[in-house]
This record gives sequence, structure tokens and C-alpha cells, in this order.
Amino acid sequence: MTKGKVLIVDDDKLICWSLEQVLNKEGYDVTFVHLANDALSEIFKEPPDILLLDLLLPDLSGVEVLKRLKKKDYHIPVLVISAMATVDSAVQAMKLGAYDYISKPFNMDAVKLAIQKALEVDHLRSEVDYHRTRESRIYGFNNFVSGHSSIRELLRMARRVASSEAPTILIQGESGTGKDLLARVIHYQSKRANSPLVELNCTAVPETLLESELFGHEQGAFTDAKKMKRGLFEIANKGTILLEEIGEIPQPIQVKLLKVLEDRRLRRVGGLKNIAIDVRVIATTNRDLIAETKAGNFRTDLFYRLNVITLLIPPLRERKGDILLLTKYFLNRYNHQFHRNIKSLSKEAEKLLINYNWPGNIRQLKNVLERIMILEDTEELLPDHLPYEIQSYTGDEAHAQAFIKLPHIGLKLGEVEKNLINQALDYTEGNQVQAAKLLGISRDALRRKMIKFKLI
Repeated sequence: MTKGKVLIVDDDKLICWSLEQVLNKEGYDVTFVHLANDALSEIFKEPPDILLLDLLLPDLSGVEVLKRLKKKDYHIPVLVISAMATVDSAVQAMKLGAYDYISKPFNMDAVKLAIQKALEVDHLRSEVDYHRTRESRIYGFNNFVSGHSSIRELLRMARRVASSEAPTILIQGESGTGKDLLARVIHYQSKRANSPLVELNCTAVPETLLESELFGHEQGAFTDAKKMKRGLFEIANKGTILLEEIGEIPQPIQVKLLKVLEDRRLRRVGGLKNIAIDVRVIATTNRDLIAETKAGNFRTDLFYRLNVITLLIPPLRERKGDILLLTKYFLNRYNHQFHRNIKSLSKEAEKLLINYNWPGNIRQLKNVLERIMILEDTEELLPDHLPYEIQSYTGDEAHAQAFIKLPHIGLKLGEVEKNLINQALDYTEGNQVQAAKLLGISRDALRRKMIKFKLI
């Protein structure tokens, strides 16, 4: 198996022959030409894995060849070779994309090593490009499964935020709603997509290690600091750092995080030098940070610093129409993954899924369907396939929580009734039949009330 295709471009026939003999023995497939135009024809016909290019050629200069390759967007590792080596020509070649510059007369071992390293770097670059393209495709705004107006508006705002230079973004929502997914989509659809996305769950690191994990430390900063370590903020430079469950960060770390966010500089633990950083911070939380600030658990100044752009993901129970959409999406996905063939849901199973309040949101729905796929071999999903808590759910708890406590100063019953009708219509996206069911009245009764409150 060949190590790769090498194209040599040099007007010196002896050099071409010598390189061909040596590289053929190393397992490379070698072709050589003596003119720049012949080289361009070869490249445009079938690009080599690496190009050895002389700068001084009879028809065109090697620099002109590099310019034309760059213009045509060819990404081929190039080793420039020349007897007329100057600093200016080397710099110019490197700016145009050359990997390395070798002066004549050259050592064959040095050439072999340079080719090996250039191919390794090109392989790594191709692999990184593949993964970045794949991540960008996976984490796209069009991949969100929802038909609800609140999610459409959320994604519209998220698109604008992703394309902006907003340095901090706060994503709030209950556990399982997809906060981390939205954060990754924002990163991979932003101008920072080609730079790192570094993630940290703030609950997963002990308080004693959290400062070092975020900001790094110098050698000898504490007992176990055997060598210097860069923190996640430094690693994420030019990219994005995702801080999951930001509400769990201890107050001493909150102070230091606030300073980093404001100054865009950090100082490693035990360090004396300030290090400039260019990082977008996306913070997620399932806590009510306003309540946390009032309780004294979260610093008010840090909250205001994070709260410049806030994206709130509504829970699944507030967008009932998405439950069946997501169910069908996960069933199709798991049919392929687990080699099953569930084609449909029974009407009774649909009703149970829609009626359930899904405290764990989309994550819980996903896990329920995955479990069914693993354990059941059926073509139709039936109520018996669902967990007991979904089969037995009556909604009484939800109704009890919905009861309104009469304040001592009283309230206007008509305003309460109008507000509940508005909520029902919002949850069902204007579907009067579904809204009437939520309110426990007929559609005609709902329409009469809508006319009464001038809602139609």
C-alpha cells in the first residue's frame, strides 16, 4: 500500500530522478514534471497528497503556482525547495500556504522527515475539518423537532445571538429541556465554530479544584501542582466555554468569574501575570437565578453580567403538541439503532403520552422510548408498553397546583377567567377544540367566552 502520491516540480532532472528513487523505496507513488504549467495540469486532473515545488521554474515561479492553488482553494501540503533561498521568498511561500521551506543542496533524510510530518499534519487537519463539518451538520437550528410558536421564537432569537458578538449568553430551563443542545448549536452556527467548544458541568468538580479547572494554575501554586496547567478559559480561547449549572458555583468562585467576565483577563492560581482571553461564555441553569440572588446564594452583579442575553426554554408540558412530534422522531431513530419496526402508536398510548406532565421533559420522553425499544418487539406502541407512572397519571396533582389562592384584597373573576383562556389558547397554539378540553368546557362555551372577553 502506497504511503501517498508525491508530485515533484523541478527543472533539474537529476534532482527529480534522485528524489524519485529515494521516495519510491520509502513506499511513495512519485510523479515529476519540469514546468509549472504541467504541474498545475497534473494537480487539477488528480491532486497529489503532497507537492515538492521549486521556486525557480522556466515558465512560472513557484510563488505563482502557490497563488493559483490558493485561488482555486486547493489544500495540498507543499514543501518549497530552492537553491536561491532568501528570507523574503520563504516568508512569501509560507504566507501562501507552504508547509515548509527546504534549501538546496538538501539532505535526503531531512526531506523524508519533512514529507512525513507534512502528511501527518495534513491528515490531522482533514480529520479536524471532517469533525467540524459533522458537528456543524448535527448541531444545526433545522434539527430542532418542534412545531410550537414559543420554540420558533426561541430559535429565531438564538440565530441572531449566534451570529452576533455577544460575549455572554444565559440559557434557562428545567432539567431535560435541551439547554446544552441549544448551547452547542449556538457555538457551531457562530463565527467561533472553528475554535474550541469547552464544556464544564459545575456540579461535577469539587469546590477546591474548580478555580484551578477554570483558570489554571502555576507550578507549585499548591501541594499537588507539580507543573503548570492551563485552565478551561485559556483552552477555549477564540471559542466558547459552556458552563453547565452555573447556579451551583460557590460564591468565592463567583467573584473571580465575574472579574474574568468583566476584564476579559485571568490570572492562574499562584500566578502574577494577567492573561488576555477572547471567549464567549454560555451558562445554563435549571434554577431560578432571580430567586437565588434574593436568597443570597447567587451574586446579583454576576447575575446581571450573565443576564445580558437570556434564552428561556419552555418545559414540554407547556407545548403538548410537541410530544407526539418528538415521540415519532425518537421512534424512527431507535428503529434504525435497535433494528426494531414500531410503525405506529395506538390512540390510547397517544392520549397517555399527551396527558402526562413529563417532569423530566424531553430527556425523560427519550429514555422512556429507548427502554420500550430495547424491551419490546412490536409494530404498534400500546399503553401496556408505557411505564406505570404514565399509565396511572391522572393529572390531579397538576390540577391541585393550578388552584388559585384568593388573596386577602380580592380579585376580579373575569380577569382570571380571561387569563386562563389565553393560557389555554397559547398552549394549544390557537386550537379551540384542544383549548376547550384543557379548560373542561365545550368548544361552543369557549367561543362564547372568547366573544365575551373580545378575544375574537
